[in-house]
Amino acid sequence: MSLKLKIEEGIKKAMLAKDSDTLRALRGIKSMILLAETEKGAKEELSTEAELKLLTKAAKQRKDSAEIFGKENRKELQDNELKELAIIESFLPKQLSDSELTEKVKEIIQRVGAQTAADLGKVMGVATKELAGIADGKKISEITKSLLA
Repeated sequence: MSLKLKIEEGIKKAMLAKDSDTLRALRGIKSMILLAETEKGAKEELSTEAELKLLTKAAKQRKDSAEIFGKENRKELQDNELKELAIIESFLPKQLSDSELTEKVKEIIQRVGAQTAADLGKVMGVATKELAGIADGKKISEITKSLLA
């Protein structure tokens, strides 16, 4: 089942349950999907990879917003963002733990033949493609830098 269909099912369930937080989050995702599908030059259906990118982007936006609201002592807005983030993350694949991510990055470093920090670009290119959706880009970068240093 495509992400769009899962979201539509979730919207129906949220409407029946009168769950406004879930409804708001799912409608936001659905609008992102519809915008991506109607972009100039876009195919009719989004690929699984494109759907994953959209969800990851939405999750990152919520995470960043929650962080900003936390710094500004806007507890209510921060809570709303964190609720939406949890809903979005339920549609994402399970994220790798730090130890699992470190192991994956070590494998990629060996495969690419990277030795120094100068090889960071090679490793990041492969790592971000392979670990898209299951690890945060910022974490991948931090771990890669620490392993190549």
